[in-house]
Amino acid sequence: MFDLGRTFLQSVERRPNRLALVDGDVRLTYAQWHERILRVAGALDAMGLTRGDHLLVVLQNRWEMATLHWACQFLGLIVTPVNWRAKGDELEYCARDADARAVAFEGISAEAVAESAACQGIPRIAVGGAQGGTHAFAGLLAASPPASPYRATAEDISLMLYTSGTTGKPKGVPRRHRAERAAAIAQVAQYSYAVGEVTLGVMPLYHTMGVRSLLSMAIVDGTLVCLPRFDAAEALRLIETEKVTNLFLVPTLYHDLLGHPAFGKADIRSVTTIGFAGAPMNDALLQRLAAAFKPKLFINHFGSSEIYTFTIDRDAPAKPGSAGRAGVNCRIRVVRLDAGSGKSGVEALAAPGQEGEIIADLRGDEAFEGYWNRPDADLKSLRDGWYFTGDTGFVDADGDLFVTGRVDDMIISGGENISPVDIESVLSLHPAVDEVAVAGLPDERWGQKVVAFVKGRGPIDAGMLDAHCRNSSLPNYKRPREYVFVQAVPKSPVGKILRRKLIAGEFDKA
Repeated sequence: MFDLGRTFLQSVERRPNRLALVDGDVRLTYAQWHERILRVAGALDAMGLTRGDHLLVVLQNRWEMATLHWACQFLGLIVTPVNWRAKGDELEYCARDADARAVAFEGISAEAVAESAACQGIPRIAVGGAQGGTHAFAGLLAASPPASPYRATAEDISLMLYTSGTTGKPKGVPRRHRAERAAAIAQVAQYSYAVGEVTLGVMPLYHTMGVRSLLSMAIVDGTLVCLPRFDAAEALRLIETEKVTNLFLVPTLYHDLLGHPAFGKADIRSVTTIGFAGAPMNDALLQRLAAAFKPKLFINHFGSSEIYTFTIDRDAPAKPGSAGRAGVNCRIRVVRLDAGSGKSGVEALAAPGQEGEIIADLRGDEAFEGYWNRPDADLKSLRDGWYFTGDTGFVDADGDLFVTGRVDDMIISGGENISPVDIESVLSLHPAVDEVAVAGLPDERWGQKVVAFVKGRGPIDAGMLDAHCRNSSLPNYKRPREYVFVQAVPKSPVGKILRRKLIAGEFDKA
């Protein structure tokens, strides 16, 4: 199997003059980008980085970050991207955990790098004129290409992503070239990408969705249009001017696109494929997006950093809430929430319609093999050849998967297991609701009570929402017992609802 360096080389050889990368004034063909990647690879080589070393990268989605990513794929280095919003202690943890041999950063992450003792002890590549580097990225472009730049094999580790770390320290997820390439090819197949696709590169390259956008474009000789930080107006401008053909975003960003005043004036007709992942999309947003974009494919993509694709639904509006069926490289099961460990646990299947934990076969081509330096996490999540995702869901009578939340998010009220997702979908359909999140708060009588946190888009009160729920298909025991009106629903940088902040009271009331 090809490694990723040779995968990129395929596009260079097939279509050297095809536009590969756009970032502001930077516009590079495959041949031009290849030449820059080789020079950066030569500079990393000269720094003493060798195959299997980790390059820590703390950058936004800019052409320099994409270039460093590919340079690592050529040399067999492990690119290790970290959220550019990370604080000094978080960066210190990742740098030491990965035993990073160099770090690349920019102005927005310079302070965190300066606060990390581990980062201060290794070569520091400053991008965009940032202070505190031992090397300037611009200087790397003056290096000579290595004599033999394509050193990686399909079995080498390509990158290591860090999970969000919502509980405890983040976990490193190392992934081999063959798994990354399989995931990129699956992305092409499952999204029916054509040669010369153009994608908006806004999902961060420290996140599995962002990496897939980068790699899949190389598979189809396509174009990555960088957007370092999401801005709805700029995203709409780029969609129009660069004729973006596909979008792969989290629901929050679609919500912001539709809500921007410029949306109605933007020419979005070039977009034929819409994909979302990272969080469930409520029914109201599904309906609005389908009406606005009228895409040929509207895909719900359910996966993780550990195994890129679990399931795919290529017509999300036809069956709201459905995550579809297993992707081309995966097998899934739903096992009972009381399933034990070992073989008995992976065979304790939930009945159709019964909520359980979603597990995925680790023998699939896209799967990782275990966490970095975390045998405790392996013991919890890897059992008898299956990955226990921590996500809850059920399979309906047609065989389609519905994801209902996280095991840790489950609300237990009066002995009933209640998932927040279906409540959120019902409330989202009220015309005065802009965003909603549901969580369980302590209750003396019930153990936990269902509480809805609502950001309104017009006049709204608890009575209106309660009446809406009573007139819906929502069972009475799932009805929120309290409504809290907020200025914004707290979310992670990639749009996941942070229920722990709601439970802790870390939000601003409207």
